[in-house]
This record gives sequence, C-alpha cells and structure tokens, in this order.
Amino acid sequence: MATETVESLPPTLEANAEQPPLFDGTTRLYTSYTCPFAQRVWITRNYKGLQDEIKLVPLNLQNRPAWYKEKVYPVNKVPSLEHNGKIIGESLDLIKYVDSNFEGPSLVPNDPDKKRTLEELLSYADKFMGMLFASFKGDPEKEADAAFNYLEDALKKYDDGPFLLGRDFSLADIAYIPFVERFQIFLSEAFKYDIIAGRPKLAAWIEELNKIDAYKQTKTVDPKQLVEYYKQRFMVPKLSTPLRL
Repeated sequence: MATETVESLPPTLEANAEQPPLFDGTTRLYTSYTCPFAQRVWITRNYKGLQDEIKLVPLNLQNRPAWYKEKVYPVNKVPSLEHNGKIIGESLDLIKYVDSNFEGPSLVPNDPDKKRTLEELLSYADKFMGMLFASFKGDPEKEADAAFNYLEDALKKYDDGPFLLGRDFSLADIAYIPFVERFQIFLSEAFKYDIIAGRPKLAAWIEELNKIDAYKQTKTVDPKQLVEYYKQRFMVPKLSTPLRL
C-alpha cells in the first residue's frame, strides 16, 4: 500500500518569488493547489510515495512569476515536471510518465482487458470535462446526466471492486476525481443537482476515494471560492433555477 506520509506543503509562489534552480538534479512538480489538472499529478506522486523525490513548486496562477514562462515552461500552464534535464507537460501524459518512471505501486493494471479500458477512460476524459463545462452555459441537466451516467456505467463494468478498473485504484480514477470533486460542489450549489442521486456506483466510488490518503491530501479547494470562481468564469445563466430531478 502507498505511503501515508503527510507533508508540510510549501507556500504558493507569487510574481515576485525567486526562481528555484533549474536542472540542478532536483525533480520538481510545478503545480497549483487549486488546479484540477495539476491535482492529477499530485495524487499520482503521493500514491507512489514520492513526496521526497518530487518536490512541489506551487504557483499562484492569477499572479504567476514571469520566470515560469520565460525560463521553465513556455506554455505557461500547470502542471509541468522538471526531470532528467527536461520539462514535461500535459496532465494525462504526466500521470503516465510518473507511474512508469518512478518507484512505487503501479497505477496501471496488468490485465490486458483492464489496460484497454484504462486507455478508453483516459481518452474520454476531455470529452467528459467538456460536456460538463459546456453544461454550465447550456442545459446542465441534460449534459450532466449524460456525463455522470457514463461514469456510473463505467463503474459497473468490473464487479471485483469499487474503482473504475474494479479492485485496484488506477490512473483512471486519478484522471476523473479532481473534476468530479469540483463538479459535485458546483452543480449542487448552482443548480441543486445531486450527481450521486440514482447513481449508487458513483456514490460508492467517491466514498472509497475519500479514504485514500494520497487523494485526501490534495483536497485543498475551498467550496465557496470554487462556486464563485466558476460563476464568474463561466457566466452561468439561470443560477436560481433548480434542475428537475
């Protein structure tokens, strides 16, 4: 089982922060404590027990240092990983990279059928997110139903455990949970939409994930701030209109 180390999180770096040394042999995860994409890699790192091997460099995305774009990662997004003299980005690529290039429990199944399912779930993740973000401006009930019914059906495929690939926690769970965490909060507050209503597998999945220390340690989002941020960013119409359940 993965380590249950609880680390003291480093402070978030603002625009005036000094840049850490680059390519000095230290492996660094440039992240944001509030970014769901970065949270994927953070969970992976924690689950594999890499808290000492991969150092967190948290950035304030609203006031990020200029050196990050100029000298570290020109794409200027998080997450990115500094490892072996190079910078790697894109969260789904990074969770695979961390799993295959570092020690610790594997997050990819040995079973060929489950490996195929893993790739299918990872490939669908962007569509899942897109449907839900679009729903904030369109028909939340229709889009949210389709997205969460997909997850409920996916969780029915294997009966040997509560996770997306059955018994074992995997990269599939890591790809989805940061977004499900946020959508559950926002859809409930903004639209009175309960994502687990009528979805027992999804409810059990969320409950089981909340027992995993590697994930719990990354749950730093303030629900009130999240709701206000999503309201402002997505200009949600009909916020006072509850969904028909």
